[in-house]
Amino acid sequence: MKKVFTLLAFLTCFLGANAQVQWEEVYKVDYSSLSGFPFYVMGYVPEFDNGCMTDFGADYRYATQADLDGDGDAKWKDGESSVGTVKNSGGTEYQKVTGAGPYWHQYIIASDVDMVIDETYKVVAHVKSTAAVNANLQFGNWGSLKEVGVTIPESSEFQDVEWEVAGCMYNGKGFICIQPGTSTATIEWQSLTVYHKKKANQRPQVWLEDIENGDAETPWGDLADVKFDDQENNFKVCAWGKERMVNTRVDENGNTAWDPFPATIEEEEGNPSNHVFVVHAKPATSESGYQWDNQFWIQSKHAWKSGTTLKIKFRYKASQNARAETQVHKQNPSDYLIWHAIGDINFTDKWQTFDGKMTIADDMANGWSIAFNLNAEVRDAVDFYFDDLSWQYLKLDEGFFVSGINTNTATSYDDLDNAIQFEEGESADGTPCLVAVVGEKGNPATYVDQLMVSTTRGDDAAYKGATLKPEGKVKNDPDDWQGYTPSGNAKLDLPGLGVWKIYLDTEYKSIAFEMLEGTAYEEPDPIAIVTNTTATVVNGQERDDLSDGTNQDGTPNVREEEGGAGETWDNQFFIVANRTLAKGEETVLHFKYKASKDAKTTTQCHGEPGAYIHWGAIGDVNFTTDWQEFDMDFTVPNEADL
Repeated sequence: MKKVFTLLAFLTCFLGANAQVQWEEVYKVDYSSLSGFPFYVMGYVPEFDNGCMTDFGADYRYATQADLDGDGDAKWKDGESSVGTVKNSGGTEYQKVTGAGPYWHQYIIASDVDMVIDETYKVVAHVKSTAAVNANLQFGNWGSLKEVGVTIPESSEFQDVEWEVAGCMYNGKGFICIQPGTSTATIEWQSLTVYHKKKANQRPQVWLEDIENGDAETPWGDLADVKFDDQENNFKVCAWGKERMVNTRVDENGNTAWDPFPATIEEEEGNPSNHVFVVHAKPATSESGYQWDNQFWIQSKHAWKSGTTLKIKFRYKASQNARAETQVHKQNPSDYLIWHAIGDINFTDKWQTFDGKMTIADDMANGWSIAFNLNAEVRDAVDFYFDDLSWQYLKLDEGFFVSGINTNTATSYDDLDNAIQFEEGESADGTPCLVAVVGEKGNPATYVDQLMVSTTRGDDAAYKGATLKPEGKVKNDPDDWQGYTPSGNAKLDLPGLGVWKIYLDTEYKSIAFEMLEGTAYEEPDPIAIVTNTTATVVNGQERDDLSDGTNQDGTPNVREEEGGAGETWDNQFFIVANRTLAKGEETVLHFKYKASKDAKTTTQCHGEPGAYIHWGAIGDVNFTTDWQEFDMDFTVPNEADL
């Protein structure tokens, strides 16, 4: 059987200048105000002393005593010893270990940074180092990290060091990670500031209120009987509560469950002229899931698109100190969507005010509410109070919009506020549809060869988060209709530079393209870089579920229980190109495949076979006992640029 792996490389020359821009501060952390590492620990814990966050270099690593005494990768190694301890901001104690270095190390230097996909940022660190360090900077969030090589210069005095990050890959609150690797230099950090490269001519922002009765002064009335799963009415209630063993029912499995209900409204203690929302949390169980035995929700009136920015403000307190985790839920309170929202909320018995923004990341799209899991750490009976709920959103244009650029002279979309709106029209065969034209006939300066089609206009992040992507390549053919799907930051490469007419059939979610004037790009012939005309058989062996590696004498360390060292990559097959592929290159991958039984495989990007680079490749491949053909346009991910 024939396996063909073809490559199409598209080279684009970027020239010209962007519109006028200005830098806007979006994040700042002063490490001198901290006494312990405040971020997620990734195997290295910078220490705090003399007003600095200090990285003592790769001669040291950090691990809890439990991990050192365990069987994982962090366990004691030959020649190692502890030279002290350090605690992070949460109080967890780590041993400072040395003796088998240098150890490759990394750590987060900023968290909860507001990020917009495809935008440019400047990171300014006030730092000094005992030696010059070439490091890798990661900017974004898990699975969507932009990586930039940076240098921390040698200096005996603190100085501002600037790094620019172009092409952010994430919408929402992200983090910044520094990877000094095996450098043994001592790096001291005093502060870090992040700036966003913002357009000077951004249209004025208008914020609209999305909550009624947020001050809890109006009794629910008939809404008190609304059920949490009543999608015609539940969004009319802005505050929902859940208390363990209150509002119970028996589910389909015969188990007792308790449902959300419109939050209780009571007079504020000591201030009877004011009313507040209350959840009288009952003691939580010790079983898995106790965190959400008692919950509170701030409910929106509608779903949110990726890239949308929200302003969230509320007052809160509790009858005792307690911490609540927050999540995003769908329209029905308790219908979980994603684990992150506005971060953890620390309650005390004094009123506090939360006043912040939340940008809807791709994994938060179509969320309706913020859920507070009230038993994150305290399982006692605690009363939680909320008041003055405000959930504001940007006033945006809704519909279908398109903007284009000439990639030979522009590198970014700097005028999305003036994206062209689709209007009623006809397709090539006279069928009613939406149409839009980008570019002007007779004016080559307006020609485009790339488009972004969106359902929102008025904010760049929202526009990019709500784009549409065709299922295949764009063709210059008004009769070639293909389906489209929502896809964040989808840039559509056109097969020519000119004036383009776009047709949208919103009922069937399909799209077509026609060049009215301009020059078509010559389609390069695919270059066959691997051609294999014989069938290749991989005799996959059973995954090792009963072994946990080997003993020192080389014999298998057999476990009595199941769940050993068996991994998805115990059996592998590689399709290898005849040269290194670069990030952004477009390849066409074609092969036939079958298996002796139905099976699913995952795929990865490797360098040499077995030299793992990145978890994402062509997605999962589902094998059956019949021959199937696989044919996919595949763009090499940025993380696989090796």
